[in-house]
Amino acid sequence: MGADAFDVLGIDASFDLDREALRRAWLRRSLDAHPDRAGGDDAARELAARLNDAKRVLEDDESRADALLVRLGGPAREAEKSLPDGFLMEIMELREELELAQGAGDPAALAPHRERAERERRARLERVRAMFSGNIDDSTLRDIRVELNAWRYVERMLEQIDPSADVL
Repeated sequence: MGADAFDVLGIDASFDLDREALRRAWLRRSLDAHPDRAGGDDAARELAARLNDAKRVLEDDESRADALLVRLGGPAREAEKSLPDGFLMEIMELREELELAQGAGDPAALAPHRERAERERRARLERVRAMFSGNIDDSTLRDIRVELNAWRYVERMLEQIDPSADVL
């Protein structure tokens, strides 16, 4: 098995990362891959790509949670597709309301949906953060995956509300 994003950057595996420490680790490791120092060889280009990918993964809360979950032995997205009880019905109703608001052609009609989805995103993030900070066993790992599955739905909804927005 290859190194995960935490290993690639040489930082401790944690959900709550110090963003500045992440940036410093990326910069420090990126020096080795810089064309002026590495001579532009294929290994240096591959290392630079791996470092950039690792940084991208760890900067994004959802991607970092997914990487940490897999590192801890939790189920992969493909292996566990469950959602929290009642979530699917709620998200279907929200999507229906969203489609009606989009059909109205009034951007202001989308604002309440965006605010609700952003609140839902923050709530999912906080639940995942709390689970990672507690005692982690197999049941907790599964619960984290279920929350991440719901979080993914919320992110897609935010993209649907404003496809041009940079959804983090």
